[in-house]
Amino acid sequence: MKFETVFDDFGSLVFSEKVMKNRLPYPVFKQWKQTMSKENNLDRTTADAIAHAMKDWALENGATHFTHWFQPLTSSTAEKHDSFVEPDENGEPLLRFSGKSLIKGEPDASSFPSGGLRATFEARGYTYWDCSSPAFIKDNILCIPTVFVSYHGESLDKKAPLLKSIEAVDKAATRLVNILGDKEVKHVQPVVGLEQEYFLVDLDLYKQRLDLRFTGRTLFGSNSAKTQKLNDHYFGSIPTRVSEFMKEVNRELWKLGIYVKAEHNETAPAQFELAPVYTSCNVAIDQNLLVMDILNKTAQKHGFACLLHEKPFAGLNGSGKHNNWSLCTDNGQNLFSPGDKPAENIRFLAFMCAFIKAVDEYPELLRMAASNAGNDHRLGANEAPPAIISIYLGEYIEELLLNLSNKKIKKDIKENALNPILGLSYIPRDNTDRNRTSPMAFTGNKFEFRMLGSSISASTVNVIMNTIVAKNLDEVSASLEGIKYIQDVREKAFDICKKILKDHSRIIFSGDGYSTDWVNEAKKRGLPNIVSYIESIPSLIDKKAINLFTTYNIYTEKELNARHEILSEDYCKTIEVEVRTLQQIVKREILPLIVKEIEELIPLLNLKTVPNYVVTRYNLLTNYLEELNISQEKLHDAFEETLKINDTYKQGVENYYKIAPMMLEVRNFIDSYEKCSTKNIYDLPLYGDLLYCNK
Repeated sequence: MKFETVFDDFGSLVFSEKVMKNRLPYPVFKQWKQTMSKENNLDRTTADAIAHAMKDWALENGATHFTHWFQPLTSSTAEKHDSFVEPDENGEPLLRFSGKSLIKGEPDASSFPSGGLRATFEARGYTYWDCSSPAFIKDNILCIPTVFVSYHGESLDKKAPLLKSIEAVDKAATRLVNILGDKEVKHVQPVVGLEQEYFLVDLDLYKQRLDLRFTGRTLFGSNSAKTQKLNDHYFGSIPTRVSEFMKEVNRELWKLGIYVKAEHNETAPAQFELAPVYTSCNVAIDQNLLVMDILNKTAQKHGFACLLHEKPFAGLNGSGKHNNWSLCTDNGQNLFSPGDKPAENIRFLAFMCAFIKAVDEYPELLRMAASNAGNDHRLGANEAPPAIISIYLGEYIEELLLNLSNKKIKKDIKENALNPILGLSYIPRDNTDRNRTSPMAFTGNKFEFRMLGSSISASTVNVIMNTIVAKNLDEVSASLEGIKYIQDVREKAFDICKKILKDHSRIIFSGDGYSTDWVNEAKKRGLPNIVSYIESIPSLIDKKAINLFTTYNIYTEKELNARHEILSEDYCKTIEVEVRTLQQIVKREILPLIVKEIEELIPLLNLKTVPNYVVTRYNLLTNYLEELNISQEKLHDAFEETLKINDTYKQGVENYYKIAPMMLEVRNFIDSYEKCSTKNIYDLPLYGDLLYCNK
């Protein structure tokens, strides 16, 4: 008897390799496989055959339109829907989808950010099929993952550089693996797992908060009496309403072939996490973009608003997107797996040391790629990593590497034994602990980059990790090539590792990343502490970055300058939306509420005996009214002056150091009033309402 389960339709909405093998003629399927392995190019005949099979499959699964699904230089994906149906020569409906339509699209590029890569009147932009990421059906639309380029071929998206970086690290890693003796390996791919954190708040309450609707975070609001201090939400029983939401999210993601593995309550009230199984870097990023889309849409069906902002609530945990990164060979070997004898595992040591050197050389780029305006509110507190980039290796691996650098190799470093528990004779143990204050932690056979913000596409950070590691692997390979005997290669590789660890051990830190002592220590070590996202953006156009990316053909210098402009402008626009929203809230909501409170007290002031409480409250409210009005007017005037700065980067720096503190001052006045406001007058949702509404 066959039992039906929710997994029976797993991947049913994905035009996967299995589906292609079943539907395509073998020569066509073989040609596609050769294209995937870069052994051949896809010709028009093959493309037409794939398009025909894809169309039939999509129609059978309810699709009516197709779209080239791409990642422009914004915070979201983009799509333009075209119907399969068109008139034939007799005016009758004909279902058509050609190889040309599969491979190439032409969306209007005029309104997407380009950073000067094209003039405003130059509207042409082209999308081209990324055949390494499977097509899928979403909302009855056949979605074809694509890259997006300008008329002259410049990259206008986040995927094209990612694909180039994947190829770069593939070549570099394969080269080193072969040199170290494993000639069977033909390809190495970066694999990624993206843990997604988010908040759920009641949709009706969300609609009453202009700040949440417009900016994704609360621009005012004092903490409720109960916050996260009891730690009773973390890993607690999932509320029924949220559980029903999660079930639907899982079903939708499973249909899209996404192996959602874990879900749980996070630390802050109303905060949750979803984690998938690792997959290839390119597919993992596409899938995460789908995860965010489905979280948002499914939340609304269940009466929630999903908040993906990095810091929706002040004083509570923010949300991140932990980027777990590793390298795996085409025959299944994880190159960051220590093995049984890591001190003698020269391949493990070489790849570890190359990674350490890469991070130490380019911390500014990692800081930039992991952030946006929202992440500035998150980093450095409430279990978020600090803005200083460092690597945590765990006691066991750190001791091993430091012994190596000091030429005191202990080949028999032993782990501490665990006492048997509950009669278990076998207790699995990791070779590293976890440090939640570290931005880059080694967790057994991968690196977990915890700095990445929850709302951000993981494309750029993986572009950088792939490229900087490729560079350093190539440098190791260049020093080893030409050595005849494998034993001599190993000895030379050990010497290279020792030198790297001696020169770059400053980036290794296993202590408390939140402490002021670490800030001082990092300064002594010469590690950069870039406190704001805007100040990290120039790292893109630094000479060493330009050399790195142009050498590996990831970005041209022109593309890097364009991204510097786009990111600076995006930061400024984000702050502008926040300032305008805060001003509107103050003028149209908060000040009138305070006036209403004062008006209720005025009759009481005419009593023969006026209670001290009334006098005190009246004075307090009139003071808040006056101070808040003055504060918001100062903010208005200062911001209007800031807008006159033509250089978007300089304007952004002014926003961070001058406008943001003034916004905080306005917030403090609102929060002070909120704490003493009258319940029947102050009708805006409080933190307590928003955070404890999902039971």
